[in-house]
Amino acid sequence: MMMTANEIIEKLPYSYPFLFVDELLHIDENSSTGTFTYSKDLDFYKGHFKDHPVTPGVILTETMAQIGLVCLGIFLSGNVDDGSTSHVMLTSTAIDFMKPVFPGEQVKVTAEKVYFRFKKLHCNVQMQNAAGEVVCKGTISGMVTKKLNG
Repeated sequence: MMMTANEIIEKLPYSYPFLFVDELLHIDENSSTGTFTYSKDLDFYKGHFKDHPVTPGVILTETMAQIGLVCLGIFLSGNVDDGSTSHVMLTSTAIDFMKPVFPGEQVKVTAEKVYFRFKKLHCNVQMQNAAGEVVCKGTISGMVTKKLNG
């Protein structure tokens, strides 16, 4: 049985303030798309460029990894009935940044699976702002592992 978008979000191993997935708009065996809005209240804005806050590239990368790698990895591996759950651990990134993302902006992340074999997931990812402009893009890879509950 296929997991729903909400079930996948519930299985993410993150919580506020480190959960960067608001909505999973689409997911299938080849791709995922989701959104996140960077609240103006997030702590990192207080120190990332005085008087002109910008979302750090590492946070943009993490958002792309959560929507484009971890959600897709959970979907692809699914849960089995042996008490284990899937986790996706980031192994590599290569991201190019084109435009800044400011506090209060919503972004949309789209990921396309390049391959998923030998427990390694490799994806092309892209982030767009509300105007549809690409703010960053690149590749992200990770390993899917099983963790026993309890």
